[in-house]
Amino acid sequence: MINVSHLTKKYNRFVANDNMSFMVKDGEIAVLAGPNGAGKSTAIKCIAGLLRFSGEIEICGHNNKSMEARQILGYVPEIPAPFELLTVWEHMEFIARAYRLKDWQERAEMLVRRMELDDKKDKMGKELSKGMQQKISICCALLIEPKVVLFDEPFVGLDPHAIKELKATLSELREKGVTIIISTHMLDSVEEFWDRLLIMMRGRIEAERERKAVEKSGENLEELFFKITEKDKQEQ
Repeated sequence: MINVSHLTKKYNRFVANDNMSFMVKDGEIAVLAGPNGAGKSTAIKCIAGLLRFSGEIEICGHNNKSMEARQILGYVPEIPAPFELLTVWEHMEFIARAYRLKDWQERAEMLVRRMELDDKKDKMGKELSKGMQQKISICCALLIEPKVVLFDEPFVGLDPHAIKELKATLSELREKGVTIIISTHMLDSVEEFWDRLLIMMRGRIEAERERKAVEKSGENLEELFFKITEKDKQEQ
């Protein structure tokens, strides 16, 4: 579970996140949507414990910057940043050692194979394309078998096979009760499996919807997104 209460993040006078509060339950996939500059990535980084902020964020009942939270949190950044001089397999080993994982090799092999990196295991990070680097980020985040995972624009740069495998993986994680937040502007990529929609504008949550309510109304994600964001523009 993720519980965000009154999250506020400022860069000098600029307010990137403005008093945001929301909750994502166990086994839910929440989509954080919004135009460029809405504050999605900043919110994800705050939840991941990478930025200072005002307010409170809890990961499965633990402060998000606590060791207990970090041990169960996976994070896939918008821009992959693998270690340039580590190979694909050495990234897996690095994560395993950092988290003191036991018997991790079989899971690592499975993740690398699903992301079609098994023939690239000896390639260094700097030798890989951005898409391949993104795949490393996904493998590293999932190796620890997290209870909460944050994905910031995870589909950008991935090939069709990797997108298909990532979608399948997300559904599998949800079945296991994992809490997931996906920040994306590619709404069609999440339309088949989302549970909660959080639409951001100017650093705030402008609308929150559950899948059942949207399906009952007959709307789809794209219609709902433009309805809310265009209304916001007209009111300015």
